[in-house]
Amino acid sequence: RPGGRGRPLLASLPVGAEGYCHHDIGRGRGGRRRRGDASGVAEAEVTRQGERNISIQLPGLDPDEARTLLGRTALLQFCEAAPDLGGGTPCDDSGLWVQAQGVLDGQATALTGRFLRPNAFVGADPLGNPLVQFEWTGEGSTLSEQVTSRLVGQQLAIFLDNELLSAPVVRAVISDRGVIEGMPLTSSEGRTGAQELVVQLNSGALPVQLTVLQEQEVDATLGEDSVVRSVLAGEIGLLLVALFMILYYRTPGFLAAAALLIYTLLTMAVFKLIPVTLNLAGIAAFVLSVGMAVDANILIFERMKEELRAGRAYRTALDVGFARAWSSIRDSNVSTLITCFILFILGGGLEVPGLGAFEAPLVQGFAVTLAVGVLISMFSAITVTRTLMRALGTTRFARQPDLLGTGVRSYRGAREATEG
Repeated sequence: RPGGRGRPLLASLPVGAEGYCHHDIGRGRGGRRRRGDASGVAEAEVTRQGERNISIQLPGLDPDEARTLLGRTALLQFCEAAPDLGGGTPCDDSGLWVQAQGVLDGQATALTGRFLRPNAFVGADPLGNPLVQFEWTGEGSTLSEQVTSRLVGQQLAIFLDNELLSAPVVRAVISDRGVIEGMPLTSSEGRTGAQELVVQLNSGALPVQLTVLQEQEVDATLGEDSVVRSVLAGEIGLLLVALFMILYYRTPGFLAAAALLIYTLLTMAVFKLIPVTLNLAGIAAFVLSVGMAVDANILIFERMKEELRAGRAYRTALDVGFARAWSSIRDSNVSTLITCFILFILGGGLEVPGLGAFEAPLVQGFAVTLAVGVLISMFSAITVTRTLMRALGTTRFARQPDLLGTGVRSYRGAREATEG
């Protein structure tokens, strides 16, 4: 999804919240970027400006949706009816509900969304109404058991940002998993309220709320031009690689070029499915993975040529060539995948004492794109190319050494090329 317009937003912590300016701005940057990406906006740029401000750039996202999504703290609270004698921490201004608490490590602890695992998802009740299913962490399970065992037969209210979502009656003790009902069917942004809540819960809540100070719309003309040029360079590179393979390896090279085309189509389909933004880093990773796919084919063909020169039949040379090349292909690709994993983890943010979290979403995008390309290139080289080469063994081309790029006029196994 190249191109799109960038919409920078400048947000600020509230006055008096300077105590959050290092640690929580770091958390805010990560959480806000995850919310943007979870909504289908890849490569959201979030940077720190000054002591209290965060600059957020969301390419292609509707401005109203961006303000709504980023401006919420997504503080989920589980509350019980306020006692007649008072006490407890109120969940809203009505004073009817107070935070439900349990004991954790010897201290009274409120049951909130910070004890949720980041794997909430949208479900539906028997009538088809949307709901959110969530799972507690280990500590959350302990608190939930304590609270629900005390409130069996009573209401347990669920609040999101001080707004009552629902107040179901507890029918049994709840430990590992739970359900949030009462979601609106649609929102002003065209998504269900359940989908919005899932994005917010999986991104994490903040103890403070950000205020949008400035909004600006920027055309991506320069970036789009760079992407177009990079795509053109990649296409030229693919053609040159295919031409080299055909000239040097003859018929197997032609089949490798066909496998490379299939690899490109599969990769683009996966990029569309994830989705992956085709920025400069993504294009660079894709071109690099193309080189690795070609490298795998070269290893296979060279091993196969050695077997043909030794006088083996075509089918035998094919099987032995793939078997001997597999270990090298596996090791090189696994090492690349390990590197991608490290880049993805480091790009997700490093906590530096006193300075907060430093994130590099472009590095994460490069890592994901390269990992996808490497996995598909392994499939292309081992499965697609091998299938095409087996099909070649049933034709007359398998009995003509010149068309196989062996470098010799004939080989002892040419007559038995299609045997075995």
